[in-house]
Amino acid sequence: MDTPILHALSRAVDAGRVDACAEFWARVEAVGAPLIEPDPDDPGQRLVTFVWRDDPAGPAGDVLALLHTFTDRDRHAGDLTPHLLRRVPGTDVRAITHRLPAGLRASYQFFVGTGSRADTLRTDRAAWLGVLDAAVPDPYNHAPTLAARDGRNPSSVLALPDAPAQPWARRRPGIPRGPREDTTVDGRRVSVLLPPAMGRQPCRVVVLLDGEVWGSVLSIGDTLDNLHADGRIPPTVALLVDTMGRERRMADLTCSEPFVDWLADVLLPWAGERYGVSTDPAHTVLAGQSAGGLTAAFGAFHRPDRFGNALSQSGSFWWPDPDETNDGPEWLTRRFAATERLPIRFHLEVGLLEWMLVAENRRLRDVLRERGYPLTYTEFDGGHDYACWRGGLAVGLVGLLSAGG
Repeated sequence: MDTPILHALSRAVDAGRVDACAEFWARVEAVGAPLIEPDPDDPGQRLVTFVWRDDPAGPAGDVLALLHTFTDRDRHAGDLTPHLLRRVPGTDVRAITHRLPAGLRASYQFFVGTGSRADTLRTDRAAWLGVLDAAVPDPYNHAPTLAARDGRNPSSVLALPDAPAQPWARRRPGIPRGPREDTTVDGRRVSVLLPPAMGRQPCRVVVLLDGEVWGSVLSIGDTLDNLHADGRIPPTVALLVDTMGRERRMADLTCSEPFVDWLADVLLPWAGERYGVSTDPAHTVLAGQSAGGLTAAFGAFHRPDRFGNALSQSGSFWWPDPDETNDGPEWLTRRFAATERLPIRFHLEVGLLEWMLVAENRRLRDVLRERGYPLTYTEFDGGHDYACWRGGLAVGLVGLLSAGG
């Protein structure tokens, strides 16, 4: 797809203007990338052009634009060709344009192929992991990057004009900072984020799953410090629980009663004794994403005596009966439908691009509403993406932690 900006570049090159490329890249450097233009056919969309500058000393074979969820979906379908950048003839510019929702937020990277096109377009797991290991952020994107784990490069973030604001995501200078303590509880690694001031009353408490991502990689402590500084949450202690190991994650985050009981009967009493956090379930939030989002809702269902608030982002509510009795998918949704209302509040959100999760989250929403649960529910323009979750997590915490008296 050609856009007005690319048309103008092509016309200038065709007219023999020797400074055409230099002017194009000067514009990119000034406004930042990707390049965003109105969609003449739909005011709810934008034309978004991702650009890559070839190195004249060693031009790339092919370049892929890896736009979170969009590229993943095509990779699962076995075809990455819609994500190949094309060279603008006579220039050092490679570009690809997507028509995207005006409210989209998504992380993205570039993969610069050095082999054949066939190798670059491979979609098997081994090849895809190699792509992710080598992918790099956009050097022309002016926004702060999204950090990665496991030695991978950070991602750039695209936030189109109507994307929800994320006013608490970034570290602010000059505000009080809460201390962090890294420890081990009963053999499991936990990072504890304390508020800048503990206050007179017992602190509220958030148990946040996948703590090794939220703590060391994404610095959720900055968000909590900002929320405290703005008075949006009462003094709150966050317990970031490590759950990312593959075998551990499957064991812990698939409606596991032993894991939830450990959180309720070991972790929370430990935090109460050491930090004086509240024992009131109305002041306790269990939060997670994906399988962690499933576990947040299950944890409140299983132990409402300790978890009175569930914050689920992109919850994997398709999960079947954990006892493997072939009772079908969406086991937890059916349990809520069959049970009288429990003393739980919910904050649920899911990305409209999460094609495997939207319908399942909507069905849980409908069941909870029918049962009369206090519930906030959001659908955002985005995918299974920490670039979206870090903003939604802050919003959910404000809603749940400021409620309950």
